[in-house]
Amino acid sequence: MQLQQVLSHVRKAVDDYHMIEDGDRIAIGISGGKDSLTLLHALHGLKRFYPEKFEIHAVTVDLGFDNLKLDAISSLCEDLDVPYTIVKTDIGKIIFEDRKESNPCSLCAKMRKGALNTAIKEAGCNKVAYAHHKDDVVETMLLSLIYEGRFHTFSPVTYLDRMDLTVIRPLIYMNEADVIGFVNKYHVPVVKSPCPADGHTKREYAGSLLKQLTRENPGVKDRMFTAIRTSHINGWME
Repeated sequence: MQLQQVLSHVRKAVDDYHMIEDGDRIAIGISGGKDSLTLLHALHGLKRFYPEKFEIHAVTVDLGFDNLKLDAISSLCEDLDVPYTIVKTDIGKIIFEDRKESNPCSLCAKMRKGALNTAIKEAGCNKVAYAHHKDDVVETMLLSLIYEGRFHTFSPVTYLDRMDLTVIRPLIYMNEADVIGFVNKYHVPVVKSPCPADGHTKREYAGSLLKQLTRENPGVKDRMFTAIRTSHINGWME
């Protein structure tokens, strides 16, 4: 996928849900994966021509795994002239060695977001961009249906009143396949997750289920996404 196509999807999402206002300082949560690095390129590109002027700042929470290599991301941010902050933590050790959590993802996400939000506020940012794409939106809805018995997913824009911080999700109109196409075309330096739980979570299960449903029922993901957009889920009505 061409960068121009990525920018088109992102601008539509930003405009439809009023994600960016003049003077915003937006942190981008960088995990090193394909989604967050695509978002970095997208917001960097959008910044050049979007009528509302904004700044971006990349932030990575280092969970403390020895094999996490961030040199390529540091070089990318330098090339794009984007400030980059790496937050050093011992979250990985606490989760897997000290506590030996059998279901580590929930606690890890909570601790990681806490460290991320603190760094974001220290950097003077008022918003944070997460790299959730269309597949993530639908997978979260499936998880909610299966495990909570309700039709729900995260919102395009969420205000965190305790932190006085707004979460935006500019990739919600992009398919995961679009993201993969983009990173392959532009040789984006994706960093593999060193987390021991990677590939063994409920979200991976939902992703596999969605792929199976799509193979058996072409177009089902887009129909599910339309159902979400036209529902009364908080934040989704344009």
